[in-house]
Amino acid sequence: MDAATLTYDTLRFEYEDFPETKEPVWILGRTYSVFTEKEEILLDVTSRLWFTYRKNFPAIGGTGPTSDTGWGCMLRCGQMIFAQALVCQHLGRDWRWEKGKRQTDNYFNILNAFIDKKDSYYSIHQIAQMGVGEGKSIGQWYGPNTVAQVLKKLATFDTWSSLAVHVAMDNTVVMEEIRRLCKSNFLCAGAAAFPAAESDLLYNGFPDGAEVTDRLSQWKPLVLLIPLRLGLTDINEAYIETLKHCFMMPQSLGVIGGKPNSAHYFIGYVGEELIYLDPHTTQPAMEPSDNGCIPDESFHCQHPPCRMSIAELDPSIAVLSLLRGALPMFELVEHQPSHFSSPDVLNLTPDSSDADRLERFFDSEDEDFEILSL
Repeated sequence: MDAATLTYDTLRFEYEDFPETKEPVWILGRTYSVFTEKEEILLDVTSRLWFTYRKNFPAIGGTGPTSDTGWGCMLRCGQMIFAQALVCQHLGRDWRWEKGKRQTDNYFNILNAFIDKKDSYYSIHQIAQMGVGEGKSIGQWYGPNTVAQVLKKLATFDTWSSLAVHVAMDNTVVMEEIRRLCKSNFLCAGAAAFPAAESDLLYNGFPDGAEVTDRLSQWKPLVLLIPLRLGLTDINEAYIETLKHCFMMPQSLGVIGGKPNSAHYFIGYVGEELIYLDPHTTQPAMEPSDNGCIPDESFHCQHPPCRMSIAELDPSIAVLSLLRGALPMFELVEHQPSHFSSPDVLNLTPDSSDADRLERFFDSEDEDFEILSL
């Protein structure tokens, strides 16, 4: 098995460079020219956290798999897109990673949240075990909607980042639910988020000089996950330009999706091609050192990113944005429509009827699903 396993070193020289084109290159809300800004493009791509298959990590659940090769690609894509939310929250969109450059404690705090061990907030262990509550066995392949639901649940335990996470179903963002998540729950979390020690007041990414009362009056940053189905078996051409626009928004965290049973993390586009990070590379599991630092080169893609035609995209995707106020692009309603079911947005154990409703559009084997109206 190991003899046939692809590694980071064997793959790094097999990727094509960016085409010489006048078309702009869009990467998560930033635009570049291939002719004059190629180094900036590659530095932006390299700075995204790149999570791939790993092997020889502690067994999931104590007796489960020690590698996610062959089944964990969507879980890794979920890690990548949520890591981008944490990078924007704690380091900023303009932060850049450079090989050999000393990074801040916040950077290593983010990386530690995804390390392959059971007590990391967003580890493969946590995602796989939380997925059992979504009807997925450990080692079973996930769709975009399942990983979105799991990340929403796991984020409730991450008091350091203190992000509100909302999964918008049926192409609708309900303001009533957003207020509950970003404002009311902020007050409820105040005791845990703002302990007495002044040194701890930096939690949640607020500036050092901000007063506690000012912090409590602000909304928590919102990670908005929107699972979509953009066609039957292939993406409908009517949605392509709108999908491109998602990568142009400054709030963009990217898109997770791919091809049937092969997931990718899409971070931008050029012309009619999507730009993505590919998790299908098996690397050894990494352990933090005694001082908490992690050898991090294998968590950054140091070769030109992959590209694929937009027409090849499987229509089942999830779009993510990090919002600090305005809600762009999507239908907004003041209250939850009466025809919606009413699961508690913070309920960590949805019943089977809720799980069935959440899955009905987005699995690759669905018989019935709704095509979004333009």
